[in-house]
Amino acid sequence: MTTSTRDISSGSGRQREGSPWTGLPTIALKELTDQLGSARIRILAALIILTAIGATYIAIQELKQTVAEDPFIFLRLLTAARDPLPSFLSFLTLFVPLTAITLGFDGINGERSRRTLPRILAQPIYRDALILAKFLAGLATLAVMLLALWLLVTGLGLIELGVAPSGEEVLRGLAFLAVTLAYAGVWLGLALLCSVLFRQPATSALAAVSVWLVFAFLWPVLIDVGTQALQLKSLGFQTSGLDVAQLQLALSRISPNTIFGEVALALLHPATRSLGPILFSQLEGAVLGTPLPFSQSLMLVWPQITGLVAAMIAILTVTYISFQRQEIRS
Repeated sequence: MTTSTRDISSGSGRQREGSPWTGLPTIALKELTDQLGSARIRILAALIILTAIGATYIAIQELKQTVAEDPFIFLRLLTAARDPLPSFLSFLTLFVPLTAITLGFDGINGERSRRTLPRILAQPIYRDALILAKFLAGLATLAVMLLALWLLVTGLGLIELGVAPSGEEVLRGLAFLAVTLAYAGVWLGLALLCSVLFRQPATSALAAVSVWLVFAFLWPVLIDVGTQALQLKSLGFQTSGLDVAQLQLALSRISPNTIFGEVALALLHPATRSLGPILFSQLEGAVLGTPLPFSQSLMLVWPQITGLVAAMIAILTVTYISFQRQEIRS
């Protein structure tokens, strides 16, 4: 294939021929096979399975002691905790971003290091197909792992508790599974972006993990310090407590961790009716503690779900644009 019909170099201005998705299924299947069979995934999978079994076992023991009749006992399997282990949800919040970063941090610069990137794009394969195939393969790998974990937790609950989950519990569990996959897609897209921007895999891994650490641990502290400064009279600001709380909530929602936590709260705790500060006048007529139907819980967090999907698409778009502007033969 000559350079007149290929986009090997950036900025050539030549019109491409053929479908931009040629070769996408082949590359995606090859990447998926490599990832599922890689040593890094086996190590991560073993670690995640062990922690999942431990957290679920602790949750089951806790539920046996404290819950007599609970219509959402299987949802509580994901959120119940007892020292020294946190809940299964807490483990997911920790391991999902790290697993996604592990799958994507060397997606492009790894090909550069092995000098296989020019060979791949010398075939009838466009950059569109290459970057999307790597993303879809990573997302499929995460989907397989998350589905296996969900089935594992459900199976342990069936064996130990002796009851079957209700239809609404299954719906909420599947919705939570889909949202977790979108949350993982955000970090997978970030890892791929770092693999495009940085030449060395170690540097891209460090950059992606640093962003995750900022949002997971430093961002809440920075928000707290910044909003407290607004209340200092020396700065000349006169703000009410409600205004400060709303500002803190708006800033915290910049973090994917906060958005994922809010969605998990609404889906796994059906009695949740609000995700922000509310006034007493808004509680008139509401029966506190009554669980919401699944459709209303989904409507409550629909903006957050849309935000996660939009962030995933936006990061993937920036990754694609950055990759298109690079010279692959350098």
